Amino acid sequence: MRKKRVLVGMSGGIDSTATCMMLQEQGYEVMGVTMRTWDSPSKFSIPGQLLPDYIQEARALAERLDIPHYIADEREGFRQVIVRNFIDEYLDGRTPNPCVLCNPLFKFRILTEWADKLDCEWVATGHYSRLETRDGLVYIMVGEDEKKDQSYFLWRVGQDVLRRCLFPLGEYTKETVRAYLKQKGLEAKSKEGESMEVCFVEGDYRDFLRQQVPDLDRRIGQGKFVNSDGITLGTHKGFPYYTIGQRKGLDIALGYPAYVLKLNPQKNTVMLGTSEQLKTEYMLIEKPQLVDEQNFWKERGLAVRIRYRGKPIPCEAWRLEDERADGKWMVRFLADASSVTPGQSAVFYVGKRVVGGALIASQRGLGMYLNV
Repeated sequence: MRKKRVLVGMSGGIDSTATCMMLQEQGYEVMGVTMRTWDSPSKFSIPGQLLPDYIQEARALAERLDIPHYIADEREGFRQVIVRNFIDEYLDGRTPNPCVLCNPLFKFRILTEWADKLDCEWVATGHYSRLETRDGLVYIMVGEDEKKDQSYFLWRVGQDVLRRCLFPLGEYTKETVRAYLKQKGLEAKSKEGESMEVCFVEGDYRDFLRQQVPDLDRRIGQGKFVNSDGITLGTHKGFPYYTIGQRKGLDIALGYPAYVLKLNPQKNTVMLGTSEQLKTEYMLIEKPQLVDEQNFWKERGLAVRIRYRGKPIPCEAWRLEDERADGKWMVRFLADASSVTPGQSAVFYVGKRVVGGALIASQRGLGMYLNV
Protein backbone atom coordinates (compact mmCIF):
# COMPACT_ATOMS: atom_id res chain seq x y z
CA MET A 1 0.00 0.00 0.00
CA ARG A 2 1.38 3.39 -1.04
CA LYS A 3 2.17 5.89 1.72
CA LYS A 4 0.02 9.00 1.96
CA ARG A 5 1.72 11.50 -0.34
CA VAL A 6 1.98 15.18 0.66
CA LEU A 7 3.41 18.19 -1.15
CA VAL A 8 5.05 20.71 1.19
CA GLY A 9 5.56 24.35 0.35
CA MET A 10 9.28 24.72 1.10
CA SER A 11 10.61 28.21 1.76
CA GLY A 12 14.01 27.06 2.98
CA GLY A 13 13.27 28.46 6.45
CA ILE A 14 12.75 27.02 9.92
CA ASP A 15 9.05 26.31 9.67
CA SER A 16 8.87 24.51 6.34
CA THR A 17 11.99 22.52 7.24
CA ALA A 18 10.34 21.28 10.44
CA THR A 19 7.12 20.59 8.52
CA CYS A 20 8.90 18.28 6.08
CA MET A 21 10.68 16.37 8.83
CA MET A 22 7.60 15.99 11.03
CA LEU A 23 5.48 14.69 8.17
CA GLN A 24 8.14 12.17 7.21
CA GLU A 25 8.16 10.93 10.79
CA GLN A 26 4.37 10.64 10.68
CA GLY A 27 4.65 8.24 7.76
CA TYR A 28 3.91 10.53 4.83
CA GLU A 29 5.70 10.34 1.51
CA VAL A 30 6.91 13.93 1.31
CA MET A 31 7.58 15.98 -1.81
CA GLY A 32 8.55 19.64 -1.88
CA VAL A 33 7.94 22.67 -4.07
CA THR A 34 9.43 26.14 -3.65
CA MET A 35 7.68 29.13 -5.17
CA ARG A 36 10.06 31.66 -6.73
CA THR A 37 8.33 35.03 -6.57
CA TRP A 38 10.69 37.98 -6.11
CA ASP A 39 14.45 38.09 -6.57
CA SER A 40 15.69 40.66 -4.07
CA PRO A 41 19.46 41.27 -4.31
CA SER A 42 19.93 40.26 -0.67
CA LYS A 43 18.72 36.75 -1.51
CA PHE A 44 21.84 36.09 -3.60
CA SER A 45 24.96 35.61 -1.48
CA ILE A 46 27.47 35.03 -4.31
CA PRO A 47 27.94 37.08 -7.51
CA GLY A 48 26.63 35.13 -10.51
CA GLN A 49 24.48 32.86 -8.36
CA LEU A 50 21.61 31.49 -10.46
CA LEU A 51 19.12 30.59 -7.73
CA PRO A 52 18.31 32.65 -4.62
CA ASP A 53 19.57 31.40 -1.25
CA TYR A 54 16.19 30.18 -0.02
CA ILE A 55 15.72 27.89 -3.02
CA GLN A 56 19.22 26.48 -2.57
CA GLU A 57 18.49 25.87 1.12
CA ALA A 58 15.21 24.13 0.27
CA ARG A 59 16.96 21.99 -2.31
CA ALA A 60 19.72 21.05 0.14
CA LEU A 61 17.12 19.98 2.72
CA ALA A 62 15.31 17.92 0.10
CA GLU A 63 18.56 16.12 -0.71
CA ARG A 64 19.21 15.51 2.99
CA LEU A 65 15.73 14.06 3.48
CA ASP A 66 15.82 12.23 0.14
CA ILE A 67 12.63 13.84 -1.14
CA PRO A 68 11.86 15.17 -4.64
CA HIS A 69 12.03 18.95 -4.94
CA TYR A 70 10.53 21.25 -7.56
CA ILE A 71 10.64 24.98 -8.31
CA ALA A 72 7.53 26.90 -9.36
CA ASP A 73 8.70 30.05 -11.13
CA GLU A 74 5.90 32.55 -10.49
CA ARG A 75 7.95 35.75 -10.72
CA GLU A 76 6.06 37.41 -13.55
CA GLY A 77 2.58 36.58 -12.27
CA PHE A 78 3.55 37.60 -8.74
CA ARG A 79 4.79 40.97 -9.97
CA GLN A 80 1.68 41.58 -12.06
CA VAL A 81 -0.81 40.59 -9.35
CA ILE A 82 0.57 40.82 -5.80
CA VAL A 83 3.20 43.54 -6.19
CA ARG A 84 0.98 45.57 -8.51
CA ASN A 85 -1.89 45.38 -6.02
CA PHE A 86 0.45 46.38 -3.18
CA ILE A 87 1.49 49.52 -5.04
CA ASP A 88 -2.00 50.37 -6.27
CA GLU A 89 -3.49 50.06 -2.79
CA TYR A 90 -1.03 52.58 -1.35
CA LEU A 91 -1.72 54.92 -4.27
CA ASP A 92 -5.44 54.62 -3.47
CA GLY A 93 -4.87 55.62 0.16
CA ARG A 94 -5.27 52.09 1.53
CA THR A 95 -2.84 49.90 3.49
CA PRO A 96 -2.57 46.49 1.81
CA ASN A 97 -1.97 43.08 3.32
CA PRO A 98 -0.28 41.14 0.49
CA CYS A 99 -0.11 37.82 2.37
CA VAL A 100 -3.92 37.65 2.54
CA LEU A 101 -4.06 38.01 -1.25
CA CYS A 102 -1.08 35.78 -1.98
CA ASN A 103 -2.33 32.79 -0.01
CA PRO A 104 -5.34 31.95 -2.21
CA LEU A 105 -4.05 33.38 -5.50
CA PHE A 106 -0.51 32.00 -5.38
CA LYS A 107 0.73 29.96 -2.43
CA PHE A 108 -2.15 27.52 -2.05
CA ARG A 109 -3.13 27.60 -5.72
CA ILE A 110 0.38 26.59 -6.74
CA LEU A 111 0.51 23.92 -4.04
CA THR A 112 -2.73 22.29 -5.15
CA GLU A 113 -1.93 22.53 -8.86
CA TRP A 114 1.46 20.90 -8.35
CA ALA A 115 -0.06 18.37 -5.95
CA ASP A 116 -2.46 17.29 -8.68
CA LYS A 117 0.41 16.94 -11.17
CA LEU A 118 2.46 14.92 -8.69
CA ASP A 119 -0.45 12.74 -7.51
CA CYS A 120 -0.32 14.13 -3.95
CA GLU A 121 -3.48 13.80 -1.90
CA TRP A 122 -2.35 16.38 0.66
CA VAL A 123 -0.61 19.76 0.74
CA ALA A 124 1.17 21.24 3.76
CA THR A 125 2.77 24.48 4.89
CA GLY A 126 4.56 25.75 7.98
CA HIS A 127 1.71 28.00 9.12
CA TYR A 128 1.15 28.22 12.86
CA SER A 129 -2.56 27.45 12.61
CA ARG A 130 -4.80 24.43 13.05
CA LEU A 131 -7.81 22.98 11.25
CA GLU A 132 -11.06 21.59 12.59
CA THR A 133 -13.92 19.95 10.69
CA ARG A 134 -17.50 20.68 11.78
CA ASP A 135 -20.62 19.56 9.91
CA GLY A 136 -18.58 18.85 6.79
CA LEU A 137 -16.87 22.26 6.78
CA VAL A 138 -13.21 22.92 7.54
CA TYR A 139 -12.48 25.80 9.93
CA ILE A 140 -9.14 27.49 10.42
CA MET A 141 -8.23 27.56 14.11
CA VAL A 142 -5.84 29.72 16.11
CA GLY A 143 -2.49 27.98 16.54
CA GLU A 144 -1.18 26.74 19.88
CA ASP A 145 1.43 29.52 19.85
CA GLU A 146 -0.85 32.56 19.92
CA LYS A 147 2.14 34.89 19.52
CA LYS A 148 2.92 33.25 16.16
CA ASP A 149 -0.65 32.38 15.13
CA GLN A 150 -1.21 32.97 11.40
CA SER A 151 -4.93 32.24 11.13
CA TYR A 152 -5.50 35.94 10.33
CA PHE A 153 -3.77 35.54 6.96
CA LEU A 154 -5.70 32.46 5.82
CA TRP A 155 -9.35 33.57 5.77
CA ARG A 156 -9.53 33.72 1.96
CA VAL A 157 -8.35 30.15 1.43
CA GLY A 158 -11.31 28.13 0.14
CA GLN A 159 -12.87 24.92 1.41
CA ASP A 160 -11.66 22.83 -1.54
CA VAL A 161 -8.06 23.67 -0.58
CA LEU A 162 -8.46 23.46 3.20
CA ARG A 163 -9.82 19.91 2.91
CA ARG A 164 -6.40 18.89 1.56
CA CYS A 165 -4.28 20.95 3.99
CA LEU A 166 -2.01 19.84 6.81
CA PHE A 167 -0.57 22.36 9.28
CA PRO A 168 1.67 20.23 11.50
CA LEU A 169 3.16 23.21 13.34
CA GLY A 170 -0.22 24.39 14.59
CA GLU A 171 0.11 22.28 17.73
CA TYR A 172 3.54 23.67 18.67
CA THR A 173 5.20 26.87 19.79
CA LYS A 174 8.03 28.42 17.82
CA GLU A 175 10.43 27.58 20.67
CA THR A 176 9.41 23.92 20.48
CA VAL A 177 9.99 23.89 16.72
CA ARG A 178 13.46 25.40 17.15
CA ALA A 179 14.28 22.79 19.81
CA TYR A 180 13.02 20.05 17.49
CA LEU A 181 15.35 21.11 14.67
CA LYS A 182 18.29 21.35 17.06
CA GLN A 183 17.55 17.83 18.30
CA LYS A 184 17.53 16.63 14.68
CA GLY A 185 21.01 17.98 14.08
CA LEU A 186 20.01 21.26 12.41
CA GLU A 187 21.30 23.61 15.10
CA ALA A 188 22.29 26.38 12.68
CA LYS A 189 18.85 26.26 11.05
CA SER A 190 17.14 26.31 14.45
CA LYS A 191 18.83 29.63 15.27
CA GLU A 192 17.82 31.46 12.09
CA GLY A 193 15.84 34.67 12.39
CA GLU A 194 12.22 35.27 11.44
CA SER A 195 11.17 35.80 7.85
CA MET A 196 9.95 39.23 6.76
CA GLU A 197 6.22 39.90 7.03
CA VAL A 198 6.17 41.17 3.43
CA CYS A 199 8.51 38.87 1.55
CA PHE A 200 9.30 41.28 -1.30
CA VAL A 201 9.85 44.43 0.77
CA GLU A 202 13.20 44.87 2.47
CA GLY A 203 13.24 47.74 4.91
CA ASP A 204 10.72 50.57 4.63
CA TYR A 205 7.79 50.13 2.24
CA ARG A 206 8.17 53.80 1.24
CA ASP A 207 11.56 53.09 -0.30
CA PHE A 208 10.04 50.15 -2.15
CA LEU A 209 7.29 52.36 -3.56
CA ARG A 210 9.89 54.85 -4.79
CA GLN A 211 11.90 52.06 -6.43
CA GLN A 212 8.88 50.63 -8.21
CA VAL A 213 7.31 53.99 -9.12
CA PRO A 214 10.31 56.23 -9.88
CA ASP A 215 8.16 59.29 -10.60
CA LEU A 216 6.03 58.84 -7.48
CA ASP A 217 7.19 62.00 -5.74
CA ARG A 218 6.61 64.06 -8.87
CA ARG A 219 3.18 62.51 -9.48
CA ILE A 220 1.90 62.89 -5.92
CA GLY A 221 4.00 65.68 -4.49
CA GLN A 222 3.75 67.31 -1.12
CA GLY A 223 0.36 67.80 0.51
CA LYS A 224 -1.22 69.30 3.59
CA PHE A 225 -1.56 67.98 7.08
CA VAL A 226 -5.01 69.03 8.32
CA ASN A 227 -6.98 68.57 11.52
CA SER A 228 -10.53 67.23 11.81
CA ASP A 229 -11.89 70.73 11.11
CA GLY A 230 -9.95 70.95 7.85
CA ILE A 231 -7.49 73.53 9.17
CA THR A 232 -4.00 73.24 7.68
CA LEU A 233 -1.35 72.19 10.20
CA GLY A 234 1.68 71.78 7.98
CA THR A 235 3.12 69.99 4.95
CA HIS A 236 3.67 66.28 4.38
CA LYS A 237 5.63 64.25 1.81
CA GLY A 238 2.64 62.70 0.01
CA PHE A 239 -0.27 60.61 1.29
CA PRO A 240 1.09 57.15 0.21
CA TYR A 241 3.85 57.51 2.79
CA TYR A 242 1.40 57.46 5.73
CA THR A 243 -0.87 54.87 7.33
CA ILE A 244 -3.80 55.13 9.73
CA GLY A 245 -2.62 55.21 13.35
CA GLN A 246 0.93 56.25 12.44
CA ARG A 247 2.61 58.42 15.05
CA LYS A 248 6.35 58.27 14.31
CA GLY A 249 7.96 59.90 11.29
CA LEU A 250 5.37 62.66 10.85
CA ASP A 251 8.00 65.40 11.16
CA ILE A 252 5.55 67.87 12.65
CA ALA A 253 5.32 69.28 16.20
CA LEU A 254 1.83 70.12 17.42
CA GLY A 255 2.46 70.22 21.15
CA TYR A 256 0.70 66.89 21.70
CA PRO A 257 1.17 63.33 20.37
CA ALA A 258 -0.34 63.39 16.86
CA TYR A 259 -1.63 60.36 14.94
CA VAL A 260 -2.77 59.85 11.36
CA LEU A 261 -6.58 59.70 11.38
CA LYS A 262 -7.50 59.70 7.67
CA LEU A 263 -5.96 59.88 4.20
CA ASN A 264 -7.57 61.70 1.29
CA PRO A 265 -5.90 60.66 -2.00
CA GLN A 266 -8.05 63.02 -4.08
CA LYS A 267 -6.89 66.07 -2.15
CA ASN A 268 -3.52 64.63 -1.06
CA THR A 269 -4.31 65.52 2.55
CA VAL A 270 -3.43 63.64 5.74
CA MET A 271 -5.67 64.27 8.74
CA LEU A 272 -3.96 64.32 12.13
CA GLY A 273 -5.50 64.12 15.56
CA THR A 274 -5.29 62.57 19.00
CA SER A 275 -5.32 58.92 20.02
CA GLU A 276 -8.87 59.50 21.30
CA GLN A 277 -9.96 60.52 17.80
CA LEU A 278 -8.67 57.20 16.42
CA LYS A 279 -11.22 55.32 18.47
CA THR A 280 -14.45 54.23 16.82
CA GLU A 281 -17.53 52.21 17.60
CA TYR A 282 -18.33 51.26 14.00
CA MET A 283 -16.55 50.06 10.88
CA LEU A 284 -17.47 49.43 7.23
CA ILE A 285 -16.25 46.23 5.57
CA GLU A 286 -16.57 44.83 2.05
CA LYS A 287 -16.14 41.61 0.05
CA PRO A 288 -16.97 39.27 2.95
CA GLN A 289 -16.18 35.56 2.71
CA LEU A 290 -17.81 33.32 5.30
CA VAL A 291 -17.26 29.64 6.06
CA ASP A 292 -20.99 29.04 6.67
CA GLU A 293 -23.12 32.10 5.95
CA GLN A 294 -26.34 30.55 7.26
CA ASN A 295 -24.83 29.78 10.65
CA PHE A 296 -22.70 32.92 10.81
CA TRP A 297 -25.72 34.96 11.88
CA LYS A 298 -26.50 32.49 14.65
CA GLU A 299 -23.01 32.43 16.15
CA ARG A 300 -22.63 33.67 19.70
CA GLY A 301 -19.52 35.39 20.95
CA LEU A 302 -18.46 36.93 17.61
CA ALA A 303 -15.18 38.87 17.67
CA VAL A 304 -13.08 40.53 14.98
CA ARG A 305 -9.37 41.14 14.53
CA ILE A 306 -8.60 44.25 12.49
CA ARG A 307 -4.82 43.77 12.32
CA TYR A 308 -2.44 40.82 12.49
CA ARG A 309 -1.06 41.52 15.96
CA GLY A 310 -4.37 42.76 17.33
CA LYS A 311 -6.58 40.99 19.85
CA PRO A 312 -10.06 39.88 18.73
CA ILE A 313 -12.59 42.57 19.65
CA PRO A 314 -16.15 41.49 20.59
CA CYS A 315 -18.52 42.74 17.91
CA GLU A 316 -21.74 42.37 15.99
CA ALA A 317 -22.14 42.62 12.21
CA TRP A 318 -24.92 43.11 9.70
CA ARG A 319 -25.46 43.72 6.01
CA LEU A 320 -26.31 47.23 4.91
CA GLU A 321 -29.52 47.19 2.90
CA ASP A 322 -29.10 50.75 1.62
CA GLU A 323 -28.47 50.54 -2.15
CA ARG A 324 -25.74 53.16 -1.80
CA ALA A 325 -23.77 50.74 0.39
CA ASP A 326 -22.76 48.63 -2.63
CA GLY A 327 -22.69 45.36 -0.70
CA LYS A 328 -20.85 46.70 2.35
CA TRP A 329 -21.44 45.46 5.88
CA MET A 330 -21.42 47.33 9.15
CA VAL A 331 -19.52 46.12 12.20
CA ARG A 332 -20.21 47.47 15.67
CA PHE A 333 -17.42 47.03 18.20
CA LEU A 334 -18.51 46.01 21.68
CA ALA A 335 -15.17 47.00 23.22
CA ASP A 336 -12.56 49.68 22.54
CA ALA A 337 -11.31 49.75 18.94
CA SER A 338 -9.07 52.21 17.13
CA SER A 339 -6.97 52.70 14.00
CA VAL A 340 -9.42 51.08 11.59
CA THR A 341 -7.32 50.88 8.43
CA PRO A 342 -8.88 50.52 4.95
CA GLY A 343 -7.20 47.75 2.95
CA GLN A 344 -6.44 45.58 5.96
CA SER A 345 -8.47 42.47 6.81
CA ALA A 346 -11.27 42.12 9.33
CA VAL A 347 -11.21 38.48 10.41
CA PHE A 348 -14.10 37.09 12.43
CA TYR A 349 -13.63 34.56 15.22
CA VAL A 350 -15.85 32.59 17.53
CA GLY A 351 -13.49 31.50 20.26
CA LYS A 352 -10.42 30.22 18.41
CA ARG A 353 -12.34 29.39 15.22
CA VAL A 354 -12.21 31.59 12.09
CA VAL A 355 -15.77 31.92 10.79
CA GLY A 356 -15.06 34.42 8.01
CA GLY A 357 -13.35 37.58 6.96
CA ALA A 358 -13.66 40.72 4.87
CA LEU A 359 -11.66 43.72 3.72
CA ILE A 360 -11.86 46.91 5.71
CA ALA A 361 -13.53 49.40 3.38
CA SER A 362 -13.17 53.15 3.12
CA GLN A 363 -14.90 54.63 6.13
CA ARG A 364 -16.18 57.57 4.12
CA GLY A 365 -19.93 57.93 4.59
CA LEU A 366 -19.95 55.85 7.76
CA GLY A 367 -22.21 58.31 9.57
CA MET A 368 -24.70 58.29 6.71
CA TYR A 369 -25.39 54.58 7.22
CA LEU A 370 -25.86 55.14 10.93
CA ASN A 371 -28.33 57.97 10.30
CA VAL A 372 -26.07 60.27 12.24
